[in-house]
Amino acid sequence: MNQLRVPYKVVTLRNIDESYPDDMAAGDVAQYLSGKKADAYREIIGDDELLITADTTVVLGDKVYGKPENRDDALRMLHELSGKVHQVVSGVTIATKYKRTSFTAITDVKFADIDADDILYYVDNYLPLDKAGAYGIQEWIGCVAVEWIKGSYYNVMGLPVHRLYRELKLF
Repeated sequence: MNQLRVPYKVVTLRNIDESYPDDMAAGDVAQYLSGKKADAYREIIGDDELLITADTTVVLGDKVYGKPENRDDALRMLHELSGKVHQVVSGVTIATKYKRTSFTAITDVKFADIDADDILYYVDNYLPLDKAGAYGIQEWIGCVAVEWIKGSYYNVMGLPVHRLYRELKLF
């Protein structure tokens, strides 16, 4: 947000329900969750405040990968993503007390085949438990495993800032 020259403050509410309907299309989950987050903050935003909430998921086929539950889950996710193209989907909601809009940004990411030792090294030496799909493109794994991306690099990091900037100007 600093790079966009948008003043901001971070406010964090704990225990926001991040469940979604089982029959929801995988590509719709991130936007749905960003909307649920906006709903949770609606009661506390002031009349002159603008709220931005976001959620990012990784999608492979019809499967949604959120944040891994533990080390073994992170290892499983990275093994499943290895050698495949997946989508990083970010849903963003912009809201005031009186107006609201949401959008989705999608970036295709191609992982090279990642050997088990490299996956183990990454999971044991970085912080994959707080990242959708158990990886951060800006970390070591991005250097060694990402063959190419089609779309926004910042979206893969978790916030599609180019699109957000355009949407803020329209809002």
